[in-house]
Amino acid sequence: MRFNKPFFTTILFLLTGYVLTAQLTTVSTANGIVGGYTHNDISIFKGIPFAAPPTGALRWKAPQPAADWQGVKQCTAFSASPMQPTPAPFLCWSEEFIAPPAPLSEDCLYLNVWSGAKTASEKRPVFVWIYGGGFNSGSAACAIYDGEEMAKRGIVFVSINYRVGPFGFMAHPELTKEENNASGNYGLLDQVAALQWVKKNIAAFGGNPNQVTLGGQSAGSMSVNALLASPLAKGLFQGAILESGGLLAGLAPASLQSAEKIGLELQKKAGALTISEFRNKSAEEILKASQDLGGMRMGLTLDGYALPVDFMQTFKEGKHNNVPVMMGWVTGDGGLFGKPDITAEKFIQQAKENYGANAADYLKVFPAGSDSEAQASQAKLAILNFASLPAYLMAAYNKKPTFIYEGGYVPTDKPGFPNYGAFHTSEVPFALHTLHLWNRPWKQSDFDVQELMSTYWLQFIKTGNPNGNGLPQWNAYDKAKGTILEINTTATAKPGLYKNEFELLDKLKAGK
Repeated sequence: MRFNKPFFTTILFLLTGYVLTAQLTTVSTANGIVGGYTHNDISIFKGIPFAAPPTGALRWKAPQPAADWQGVKQCTAFSASPMQPTPAPFLCWSEEFIAPPAPLSEDCLYLNVWSGAKTASEKRPVFVWIYGGGFNSGSAACAIYDGEEMAKRGIVFVSINYRVGPFGFMAHPELTKEENNASGNYGLLDQVAALQWVKKNIAAFGGNPNQVTLGGQSAGSMSVNALLASPLAKGLFQGAILESGGLLAGLAPASLQSAEKIGLELQKKAGALTISEFRNKSAEEILKASQDLGGMRMGLTLDGYALPVDFMQTFKEGKHNNVPVMMGWVTGDGGLFGKPDITAEKFIQQAKENYGANAADYLKVFPAGSDSEAQASQAKLAILNFASLPAYLMAAYNKKPTFIYEGGYVPTDKPGFPNYGAFHTSEVPFALHTLHLWNRPWKQSDFDVQELMSTYWLQFIKTGNPNGNGLPQWNAYDKAKGTILEINTTATAKPGLYKNEFELLDKLKAGK
């Protein structure tokens, strides 16, 4: 038999390509081939571009398509985090919860993929994680957002970056005239662009583009709430998990007009006469100017393009992206608003001023017989308005099942570190199965809660329903029973939890 070198070379190439594909260490995307690495049988790709760098003339523009490339782009390390004040631990949030201090850059529109699939044909459920940070900080590179453990359990895990602070959420009248008759929601548009990338490319990583669940915490949760309302996100996801934050009560996005005023003030602080001059400022100059804005903050905007102007009505009429929802909070979420310091007299006075004839009903549900009682009522109201009432309203407006939880588990203490209780974000490492990346002397009870929470999350991602796998039953929320799942050392169904509070606040907000 004659040796046919070209034929042999072709066969070798095909076999090598098959091995690489089987291991998913190289994957062909719409823009080119990406190279990753494997760890514990999980294929990992970090720093895949999903949009062009939003720099120079593309600052304060909707994300543009990423450029194609030749050869294999090595995607084995996280990209720069979005431009923000230098990240550093503070209060309850130790380094595991904080973005790496460097690198920071406007060139940040990259995502990361963890997949246990051996071939591209497996069609595993996909989970896309959106970080929190008050829309002014955050990064997909935070330790607790690692996707390896969740990928080991049968899903494809994706984490994304998006622009934050003035780079992601500055509205301005001149920008409104430039593009879509809207401005301000650039970070949200980044999230949409990342979801479009997932829709187009995730099948090559063994994921199912038609079985995508969004998840996020705090500002990430509010982002998920916004994407539920956004017409631009229609058809890009089939489930949603919202942890500690919602937009259906007192934290609705700003109007375009009010957001534009903040943009004009920022332009003034930066000493720029035109948008062109503003774009020529360095990122550091813009960041410094934004820190001089005092109490003015930038976030989501009702621009009429990415988000409907009639935001609440969109949900009330069921015109949002109706998908199964899992939504809840932790008992320490109220700590975001500081320690209650109101007096009983002041609390009662405010009730009369705000609710008039309904003040008596209000004070029955939120009593203020003493200063301490008034402060307890104020603390409860902080959590209710921030995360609990939005979950209740989501269940009321959503046509698909909505599962509501309250997390109360307090992580094991870290020696020499204050006990902050079930603090804001503390549930994330339990839900994402990343306790091993949080430096504490964990006990078996912590690992048990991690297994409980992450299994509920995985079941929801895989089926749109958190039940199964021997878990305690978690029923979808309905107004008649008002059952909320209380997650502590175990999971317990609590019928009627906060039912009176929800019904009263809903009535008062409706102006009845």
